[in-house]
Amino acid sequence: MLDTLTEKISQVTRRLSGNHRISEKNIEDAVEEIKVALLDADVNLRVVRRLVNRTIEEARGQGVVKSVNPGQLFVKIIYDKMVALLGDSRQDLELHGPDTQSYILFFGLQGSGKTTSAAKLAARLKKEGRKVLLVACDLVRPAAVEQLKVLGEQIDVPVYFEDSKDALKVAKNAQKYAKKNLFDTVIVDTAGRMQIDESMMKELVSIRTYLKPVEALLVADSMTGQNAVDIAKSFNEQVDITGVVLTKFDSDTRGGAALSLKSITGKPVKFIGVGEKIEDLEPFYPERSASRILGMGDVVSLVEKAQEHATEEDAIKLQKKMASASFTLEDYLDQFQQVKKMGSMQSIMEMIPGMAGNIPEDAIDENAMKREEAIILSMTLKERRNHRIIGPPRRKRIAFGSGTSVAEVNRMLKKFEKTRLMMKKMAKNKKMQSQLMQQLGGA
Repeated sequence: MLDTLTEKISQVTRRLSGNHRISEKNIEDAVEEIKVALLDADVNLRVVRRLVNRTIEEARGQGVVKSVNPGQLFVKIIYDKMVALLGDSRQDLELHGPDTQSYILFFGLQGSGKTTSAAKLAARLKKEGRKVLLVACDLVRPAAVEQLKVLGEQIDVPVYFEDSKDALKVAKNAQKYAKKNLFDTVIVDTAGRMQIDESMMKELVSIRTYLKPVEALLVADSMTGQNAVDIAKSFNEQVDITGVVLTKFDSDTRGGAALSLKSITGKPVKFIGVGEKIEDLEPFYPERSASRILGMGDVVSLVEKAQEHATEEDAIKLQKKMASASFTLEDYLDQFQQVKKMGSMQSIMEMIPGMAGNIPEDAIDENAMKREEAIILSMTLKERRNHRIIGPPRRKRIAFGSGTSVAEVNRMLKKFEKTRLMMKKMAKNKKMQSQLMQQLGGA
């Protein structure tokens, strides 16, 4: 998301880095380009003006003019302003302890991903050790109750529902059921409409007043741009939201809503939807998002994603194999599958410092990776553990089994051999490892 904005801001800062000092003229030129880039990304005009004015004011300070590295210092100024714009720091859910029930209401228009987001949050809180109940109070949209029941079954979280048209009555009965069965967290999926209307707001206000939730979360579709900001503002005025869940954050949308919501509504973005899978709901970190927008990467998120799918023991085992050149095609396949769990290659590249905005999508061939995976899966266990036994007849059989050509099998084996040698050098070269860590740390 926001790739175009990242690319444009990176171009501005690269040009500034070529100057010995920041002058009045190049400050104004750089800020004007950033202003246009932000407006193109659909950031609210008021928000853009505020950011631009504060940036100019700070960049004109004596400390900046005397700087020996104007590009880096200008990035720092923009970064600080953007973090403030996005909400300063991560805002956690305000949940009670396990002895007191916590109610979370989900609001939103139809099509915003409200029901799916409710289930995603339920799965996340269950993983954190909470006893969660989902409540189906969307009695307007056809099949909304059924959708929540299916999602609840997928994540093994119970769903309370009734054959009723009175959402407040369902909420009251769900509260009794939750108390009786000792649920500590109750997530209520309320009705959405195609647009905001008076009857919808009255129903939401009545449920909110009765349940007294700790969180009232608005689910907004980031692809709707400034409409998402207008919707959030309207909901906040009438229902008093506590935060926003921004869906489709991984889309190719311009994404200015994310940069505008906090400033316009005063309420933070608490979570972002980054995919269709049930685990694709992430806490929103303003500082990490600002870092990615400015092309500085997001090493912390990358490490956290890696830790979710590999233990320290796995890493030590892999390092030993790399150092002793006993890394096999079976290990290679494991790495493929772990990377796939972390998300698309494009999203992973965006987290690496200096990569965001600099690698076009067509430069990453996801299909080539799938073909390589198919080739390895067409091998026997013996072949995966010792690639040297794969002669011409075996290569022909593997090509046929994987739906590829012998030439593609040959290319994959050559690539694997090169990767294996490079990993061996890397594992033994402490200086190279140190340089890599310094680059990541500096970035």
